[in-house]
Amino acid sequence: MKPLLTLLFAVFASCIAWSTANSQTIAPPDRQIDITVDDLPAGAANSMSAAAITEMTAKLLATLRQQQIPVVGFVNEGKLYKWGEVDERIKALNMWLDAGFELGNHTFGHTSLNKAGLKDFEESVVRGETVTRLLLAQHKMKLRYFRHPYLDTGRDVETRRDVEAFLVTRGYRLAPVTLDAWDWAFARVYDDAKKRADTAVQQEIVSAYLSYSAAMFDHEEKLSRDLIGYEPKQIILLHANQLEADHIGELFDLLRKRGYRFITLEDALSDQAYGMPDTYIGEEGTGWLERWAITRGRPPVGAPVFPPAIAQRSKALPPPPGETPAGGPANP
Repeated sequence: MKPLLTLLFAVFASCIAWSTANSQTIAPPDRQIDITVDDLPAGAANSMSAAAITEMTAKLLATLRQQQIPVVGFVNEGKLYKWGEVDERIKALNMWLDAGFELGNHTFGHTSLNKAGLKDFEESVVRGETVTRLLLAQHKMKLRYFRHPYLDTGRDVETRRDVEAFLVTRGYRLAPVTLDAWDWAFARVYDDAKKRADTAVQQEIVSAYLSYSAAMFDHEEKLSRDLIGYEPKQIILLHANQLEADHIGELFDLLRKRGYRFITLEDALSDQAYGMPDTYIGEEGTGWLERWAITRGRPPVGAPVFPPAIAQRSKALPPPPGETPAGGPANP
């Protein structure tokens, strides 16, 4: 009997050891990510009232502050100028600074370098600084970061290098993107459903967005490991829209379950990966992991397919007045 008890104890101890080791194996890795938000004061500002922008901003900032998420918001100052609402729109923009966040330049009119040309693009960069620099100065801060609309950085090497030199002379550091789940494309359909008070469609959109985000994270994390041997400090591209105002907390939950800790853009850019060679030029912008892969002659494959049902619903909607999609190709 005693040998049998000894054997059973040994088996039990082995099971406990295996269970402990297995739980350690499946624990999420220690990952780091910076949150950036484009198209301030709002992606759909041209079709929103100043009051609606303020309400949306307050809701978004409340979650960011409550969860202590460091954020840089990138501004299109052209969206501030609507007759009778300029002061209120500027106040909505200033809410980001009052809440302890930072602002960057995203050009005056969400201008694509690839479409506008060098001169017009540089003019849009300078016009996009006026209010932002003033607000930052009032908070004893400096304008440090720039992000290219559509991630368009030039169709030829000469233009790209000229713009890089121009941005340096104006004191900017480029804000890259490594994670992007095209929230702007989901947001259009979400806005339409919200206006119609269609809660079922709203939840369908949120579920599709989070599922697509998870699939994109899987893809980009694997691409990171395959390409550079580790997962760098990631930088995610989000947008100032009602979808994020209502549900960004759920996205943060998803990121935390994957082992992500939230860091500043400055910290993210300290990762050596952002010093890797990048010679990408093309008609359309793309993320930095893809740029590094193309530079190495290894164009990535196997990216998740954007949900066809969402794409169809988005295409069926009338184009917003004066708006263009942000953060990716117009047709996903």
